[in-house]
Amino acid sequence: MSTREAVAIAHPNVALSKYWGKREGAGNFPAVPSLSVTLAGLTTRTRVRWRDDLLDDRIELDGRELSTGESSRAVALLGRVRAQLRHRAFAEVESRNDFPTASGLASSASGFAALALAAIQAADGDWDAERISDLARRASASAARSVFGGFVELDAGPSPAREEDVLPARQLAAAGHMPLVVLVCVTTEAPKAVSSTDGMRKTMAESPYASAWLDHAPRLHRNLRDALSARDFERVGELAEGSALAMHACALAAGVTYWNAGTLEALQAVRALREAGTPAYATIDAGPHVKVLVRPEDAARVRDAMKATPGVRRIIEARAGEGARLIPTGDGP
Repeated sequence: MSTREAVAIAHPNVALSKYWGKREGAGNFPAVPSLSVTLAGLTTRTRVRWRDDLLDDRIELDGRELSTGESSRAVALLGRVRAQLRHRAFAEVESRNDFPTASGLASSASGFAALALAAIQAADGDWDAERISDLARRASASAARSVFGGFVELDAGPSPAREEDVLPARQLAAAGHMPLVVLVCVTTEAPKAVSSTDGMRKTMAESPYASAWLDHAPRLHRNLRDALSARDFERVGELAEGSALAMHACALAAGVTYWNAGTLEALQAVRALREAGTPAYATIDAGPHVKVLVRPEDAARVRDAMKATPGVRRIIEARAGEGARLIPTGDGP
């Protein structure tokens, strides 16, 4: 039996300007641009072993083997690796997250970024980060951003989109460009009821505000990119909060609800902090957890306030971190 393996780690990212909605056509392309920060402090570790004795791919996540339906995107990614590298073996994949999975904390972003990197390395592929990012995007658009560290941009896809079109993310600024702490306020440990893919599809099909979102989001994105370039923390925070609220308003109008009681309490706590003079801003991805953007000097004060907020179960403190990278195989999950 021949076994080739690699282990990669990657971090989730939080989008400051949100991606919500897909281009019509093939290839999993976002309908609007997005800008994110990759978060050190939350990590996915993924081991890929290409084995000649397997008859199909096997995917294990957090110690549980996934069903055919659950693993379909990972299997499709592995199939693309086989096709492009003319590789015949099937893969055994072990992946673990040190934060809640499928709960709105971008575990798919870190998961598919780590899987793409480990799969290519284990198959002896000599790919640069841009090509890895494009591979990861085909499984999860936000995963394209987690291949890179710091502040990362992903453009909207072409219209109409074709399978052969290429769209990697790119780093706009290194992790230290603008001092930032992200306090992840976890409001549940359970998986979310509606996946991001299903939520986007329903929103674009049924929300009366979908066209307004598609028109508004690119302008907001450009303004946020300019604010980041200027290191204007308060403007970045205002725009990030506005992007999150607009995205969720559009989804809510289609009956897509990710928030819970803790989400609302946390949003109110962030507003109260601002009214009291502490610059703190909220952003929320497709899930119930509130991420609070603060300056490092305000992190302890804001953390204490959020810990005392009803519905906040625990807080993960994160900062801008590195992109996906390989580690020794002995350090795998």
